[in-house]
Amino acid sequence: MTDPSDVFERVGLTEYETTAVEELLSLGRTTAPNLAEATGIPKARIYGVLDSLADRGFVKVIPGRPKEYQPKSPEEILDRAVENRRQSYESFAGDVAAQRDAFLAEYRPRYERASGDISPTAELFHVVDVGDPSERETRRLYDDATETLRIITNSYAYQDSVDRALADAVERGVDVAVLFLHPDRLPPEKAAVQADIVDRLASEYPDIGVRFSTEKLPWRGTLVDPSMDYEGGEAILLVEEPDVPNHMRQAALTENGSFVAGMKRYFDLVWEHESVPEP
Repeated sequence: MTDPSDVFERVGLTEYETTAVEELLSLGRTTAPNLAEATGIPKARIYGVLDSLADRGFVKVIPGRPKEYQPKSPEEILDRAVENRRQSYESFAGDVAAQRDAFLAEYRPRYERASGDISPTAELFHVVDVGDPSERETRRLYDDATETLRIITNSYAYQDSVDRALADAVERGVDVAVLFLHPDRLPPEKAAVQADIVDRLASEYPDIGVRFSTEKLPWRGTLVDPSMDYEGGEAILLVEEPDVPNHMRQAALTENGSFVAGMKRYFDLVWEHESVPEP
């Protein structure tokens, strides 16, 4: 969100509701006809808009002839929006919990029958589209990390989208290292993006290890908590396909401990023998 008014949309207000609240915050207490006149909201809609805002606790209704409407303070609006979402979640969670036993009794046997025919090879990977789905999975991996987080990337251009999860991992004491492709192997525009990201990491996360691979990277991705006894670890990876646009690509996810351990060996070899600490 780049504009303070974007918060209204974020908390679920319609265009008319947003217009009404913004105008009320400027006018203070007023009647529905006056607000309709000031905002251009049709008089046939204004009462429904105000009733909806009042129901969610954003507007106070003052009885009288005619009724008047007064906005809650900006602080109260934000607090009420959070409380509304909390109550909605609790109601949703309660509904799901009430149906849990019946749902599992019906669908678990179906799943187990169907899953019995899946080979171990088929379970090695599953895929998600590159973009929002892969970034969502990457954030999940950052959140799951308890000890080790290793990132292989060209320029880490998606860093903004995972920054919250990265900050949380660092705060938990997770050991984080990022292996970049050397900027000499990147187009100038991607090298510039990389330089900005590297500066940001150095400034905001000085404990994160950073090196630059002097050789091409055949894949990029994230691996968390690899285990050299093959008993744990998760990873997401994307193989290099320079001629395929990102929107047509997929990233692979695996929880296979042996595979994740192999990825760690690759990371460590490049880190130790084919990378430099400064570009």
